[in-house]
Amino acid sequence: MDYVCDVPGKAPLPDTAWLDGAPPPGRKTWFLIETEAEAIRESALMGHAVEKHFRQAQARAEASYVPPAGPFIEQQIGLKAHVRRTMPRFFTLRDPEGNGLATAMVPAGAGCPIIVGIGNRDPYVEHGEAIRVLAAHLGIPLDRGRCYPYGR
Repeated sequence: MDYVCDVPGKAPLPDTAWLDGAPPPGRKTWFLIETEAEAIRESALMGHAVEKHFRQAQARAEASYVPPAGPFIEQQIGLKAHVRRTMPRFFTLRDPEGNGLATAMVPAGAGCPIIVGIGNRDPYVEHGEAIRVLAAHLGIPLDRGRCYPYGR
């Protein structure tokens, strides 16, 4: 997984010293899910089907690749970059202990992002601020009415 951005935690009291180096309570971090193995782990951790959606998106992106004309051996050179450009990005929100809190799928270009919590529950209740931070980082709206598929 690749680091994306931090979500500020609750500010400690002014006289509280974090001597053990632990982050402030409530701190969360968004990561990019980059591999099928990470998607499998996310599905198991979160109790939803992100693994299936990751595999389907990757297969569609790979199938849409048109290699440039040239020697056969060089035809797959641009595949990885093509997949990165065309495949939706998958994100996971984690707490400081690495527990999964929410998963987001953000399509490349047009399309409707999907954000779900553990077991497909509504993540906006507990993690709305973290979702707003990701939206600001990506420069796109990620409002509940549009992104939480079970609240429509």
